Amino acid sequence: MRLSSMADYAVVTMCAAARHCGFARVSASDLAQETGLPLPTVQKLVSTLSKAGLLKAMRGAGGGIQLSRPAAAITLADIVEAIEGPIALTACVEDGRHDCALEARCGVRPHWGVVNKAMRGALEQVRLSDLARLKEDVAA
Repeated sequence: MRLSSMADYAVVTMCAAARHCGFARVSASDLAQETGLPLPTVQKLVSTLSKAGLLKAMRGAGGGIQLSRPAAAITLADIVEAIEGPIALTACVEDGRHDCALEARCGVRPHWGVVNKAMRGALEQVRLSDLARLKEDVAA
């Protein structure tokens, strides 16, 4: 499994936002400059992450972007799901999906739920606060 570029960029953007003291406001331009991502990409990510309840964006004087909750309360699973949707290695376990030619006779399908739950559980163990701190630790 490989994350999309947008999911990867979302993690990078969230780490940068978390390093700004979490609840301090920062501009999308500052995040773009700090991360090296194009401003339109950061703006799109901020919009998506805000809709997912991970960021708050305020307009006007004194506005900016900030985490919607402490970095320790945001997981890698939260960020990935905000961009990619529910974590699932196969589409056949999603409700309403019946597009697999093997579905009627597949002996593996009942087990994918367990695998997906384990994958999500692993991503839930990684906190944004830990990811944001890693860069500082590496630089030291």
